[in-house]
Amino acid sequence: MPRVNANGIVLEYDAFGSDDHEPILLISGLGVQMIRWTVPFCETLASQGYRVIRFDNRDVGLSTYFDSAVPDLAVVARAAARGEPPQIPYTLYDMADDAIGLLDALQIDRAHVVGRSMGGMIAQIVASEHPLRTRSLTSIMSSTGNPDLPQATPEAMAVLTQPAPHPSEDEEAFLVHNVRVARVIGSPGYPFDEGAHRAQIVAEYRRAYNPAGFGRQIAAMVATGDRRTRLNAIVAPTLIVHGAADPLIPLTGGQDTAANISGAELLAIEGMGHDLPPELYQTVALAIARNAQRADNGARR
Repeated sequence: MPRVNANGIVLEYDAFGSDDHEPILLISGLGVQMIRWTVPFCETLASQGYRVIRFDNRDVGLSTYFDSAVPDLAVVARAAARGEPPQIPYTLYDMADDAIGLLDALQIDRAHVVGRSMGGMIAQIVASEHPLRTRSLTSIMSSTGNPDLPQATPEAMAVLTQPAPHPSEDEEAFLVHNVRVARVIGSPGYPFDEGAHRAQIVAEYRRAYNPAGFGRQIAAMVATGDRRTRLNAIVAPTLIVHGAADPLIPLTGGQDTAANISGAELLAIEGMGHDLPPELYQTVALAIARNAQRADNGARR
């Protein structure tokens, strides 16, 4: 897969569809490599007439890793609450600049920006800080940073905070742990294919494994904090996609995002949790394409 120099780091990316088509930039979630945007999903989206670009965020996959220690999240949270700049290697604003740097390297003036979970937060920042580069915004299973919103369920929080065994020391235990995470935060309204999840987990950790990057990305989220005042600045046609059964970022996160972006549309999907099951590829791809067409039709707030 190709790499580019962007925003002072190296980003790994690939693309689907014709270079002549309008670009859609897919931004991944917390600790998640670009291959979590699966090939079938990317091909489904590209079949709507778009050039679909996915990439590894900094500190994950095959993009640049940061060598600094994982910050103390409690210290980062206290600094953010006091309005002080936390001592961390980067924030979500830096990660949004990475996305813009990738567009620059690919000589793309404007793109439809789509993000999932943490990637949705990054996509929101791209749209708010770089309006001339954003044709449309789709934020999936994400939120606003509003501290008053309901939090993850205790079970979801427990599986995410439990340390995973190292795959080189006990691969089966690592797989069991991550399958359990996928099952707990996944979509109860759709079949759970354990074999497919195990294959995806194996593909990801054999491609790259950087658990420290996960911690630094969490710190970036904590430090970035409440973004509602910035969301009010978004002018791109916006779609919010959220699972009605999401145990990690409850539906209220999507509702709050839609409420803080003028003209945003909310698509709440029954039975969907904090993942994107194959049964929803077509539904979500068509929704992204319809929102992109709003930009083509001149929709603005």
